[in-house]
Amino acid sequence: MKSFAIIVAGGKGLRMGGEVPKQFLPIEGKPILMHTIEAFRKALDGVEIVLVLPADQHDYWQKLCKDHDFCSPKLISKGGETRFHSVKNGLALLPNDEEAVVGVHDGVRPFVSKETIQRCYEAAAQGKAVVPVVPVVETVRQILPDGKSITRPRDEYRLVQTPQVFPLDLLRKAYQQPYSETFTDDASVVEALGKEITMVEGNRENIKITTPADLKFLHQS
Repeated sequence: MKSFAIIVAGGKGLRMGGEVPKQFLPIEGKPILMHTIEAFRKALDGVEIVLVLPADQHDYWQKLCKDHDFCSPKLISKGGETRFHSVKNGLALLPNDEEAVVGVHDGVRPFVSKETIQRCYEAAAQGKAVVPVVPVVETVRQILPDGKSITRPRDEYRLVQTPQVFPLDLLRKAYQQPYSETFTDDASVVEALGKEITMVEGNRENIKITTPADLKFLHQS
């Protein structure tokens, strides 16, 4: 069964407080995005990757690949107005293959484990819509309409990660829907079709790097 991965790297670096987009910041001397791509290449034999980047970052990415002697994915799409539109652009580059599965992954999650990736793809190969999750370890409070708050049982919640993996024909059909602000991830888009979402075990290290504090934590760990 053919495996595809759409890696979405649309960051402009605003929350990092710098001019270099966060997906290009270095970890151990190499851009974050390269670590992410390598994680999929190591986990899935023959995976075909679509990289989604803002149009004005394509040339810079090619320069980085040359500087680091890194083999860039052949398929590169431009980012869209929202993550929804970016994923839709990536899907447009994939062939029609009813037997294939496709995962969507955040470009700034470089520490996804081989086991997490494989669990997601194996479940999706059975026709499931799959998200990796980890338990909530901190206390959760809900803000009520009147401004007060109450504690919620944390064992009733899970933190959702990526890659979120689906049969390709299912995800393509889901992304034919009109955009909605309720689409916060790929699972929510698929769920709007009435498809049940299956949770599998993620890995705690699979964090999304979005702030300088995340990088500081990584360098200290």
